[in-house]
Amino acid sequence: MTRFQSPKGTQDILAPESARWSELVGRFAALAQRFGFGLVVSPGFEDAEVFRRSSGDSSDVVTKEMYEFTDRGGRDIALRPEGTASVVRAYVQHSPVPPFKAWYAAPMFRYERPQAGRFRQHHQLGVETLGTGDPMADVEVISLLAALYADLGLSSLRLRVNSLGDKTCAPDYREELARYLESHAVELCDEHRYKWAVNPLRILDCKRLECRKVRTGAPKLRDALCEDCRRHFAAVLGGLGRLAIAYEQDDYLVRGLDYYTRTTFEYGSDALEGVGGGGRYDGLVAALGGPELSGVGFGAGIERILLACDAEGVLSASDLRLSGSLDAFVVDSSDKGIALELTHELRAAGLAVDRAFDARSMKAQLKAADRSGARVACIVGADDLAAGLVTIRVLRGSDAHLQEKVVRDGLAARLGQITRSP
Repeated sequence: MTRFQSPKGTQDILAPESARWSELVGRFAALAQRFGFGLVVSPGFEDAEVFRRSSGDSSDVVTKEMYEFTDRGGRDIALRPEGTASVVRAYVQHSPVPPFKAWYAAPMFRYERPQAGRFRQHHQLGVETLGTGDPMADVEVISLLAALYADLGLSSLRLRVNSLGDKTCAPDYREELARYLESHAVELCDEHRYKWAVNPLRILDCKRLECRKVRTGAPKLRDALCEDCRRHFAAVLGGLGRLAIAYEQDDYLVRGLDYYTRTTFEYGSDALEGVGGGGRYDGLVAALGGPELSGVGFGAGIERILLACDAEGVLSASDLRLSGSLDAFVVDSSDKGIALELTHELRAAGLAVDRAFDARSMKAQLKAADRSGARVACIVGADDLAAGLVTIRVLRGSDAHLQEKVVRDGLAARLGQITRSP
């Protein structure tokens, strides 16, 4: 018989590793709410045109990576490859009062070569602020991401920032860059030698050595910015300085989606690029049928963040298992099935409690209690049950091996005392 496996480029996350995921999402949710962002849950698939208009027909996301299909109703559908476009589409559809501040945690889908931290189904945390062009909104979303990394204990990630200009100055820069690339086309990598004209900015972001050499002599974006964009970017950098958020200005940071304007930013390290980033997208709301509104946000891959945590030895599954382990494990040798009622009572009292099943022996249940990581085993035999008592045995902690009998009505209170001690 065929033994099915998860599709290529996907993974199953089981406990205890999944504890890191829930911890990360929980910390991000709490942080986003403190910053005034509300949760948005959007569909996992959209009309494919949503992503064509937002990401750009020439982007790798649309041309190479998007899962696109015709559904049974003849509609052209795409699985969500990134989070911003779906949030913007929802904003246009429902017209909430701006500024609209949303956060999300959701799976994304891209058909690309699987590698460490990059999967065909990956998961993103993100925020979007729609309806304000204030450069302090840019600073706010960057500071939120910085606060998340600090909360996790990450210290090696570096912030890179750039400005891509706007519709006033960006077209002239693209033309200037295109003229430069045309004169150096034979020096570009195999992919861009014949495609540089489709989107010249992609060459600035190319990681191949040939393109990296060519770009060193290319005209700089910062020199082409109009006065409004210069002021906006200076305000962003000034805001980061006021919050003591360190950054590096990177003339080659353009990111991979065509909707970015003005501020763009990304976190990474020498060992791990692309741990999270985003920027401003002032024309995207209008491109999806809405009013002329500004927007700014970021996306950060959960898998990438956890790789960074592994590299720095923080947020380990073993630490979370210890901190979030069971308070008690019920061992029932009474032949009365008392574990059912006792676990129910203790859980209702706010304790984390588990039990064994299948009428296992007392020895097997005690082994299961130890494996569970529970602080205390609550042992109920026939004699204890008749006397209204429960034997508790402390399995770990400063009072390990302590054993005593407790009146059943006072069991929850006594367990609370023990689990609060070191």
